[in-house]
Amino acid sequence: MASLSGLTDDEAKEFHEQFKTTFGAFVAVAAVAHLLVLAWKPWF
Repeated sequence: MASLSGLTDDEAKEFHEQFKTTFGAFVAVAAVAHLLVLAWKPWF
C-alpha cells in the first residue's frame, strides 16, 4: 500500500529527522524569548 504523502519510507524518515531538528530549534528560540520577557516584565 502506498503512503498518503507519496513519500517512500526513506524519504519520510529523512523528512522526519529534519522536522525534529527544525521544531527543536523553534521551541528553543520560543523558550529563550519567554525567559527574556519574563526577566523584563514578570507576569507572576
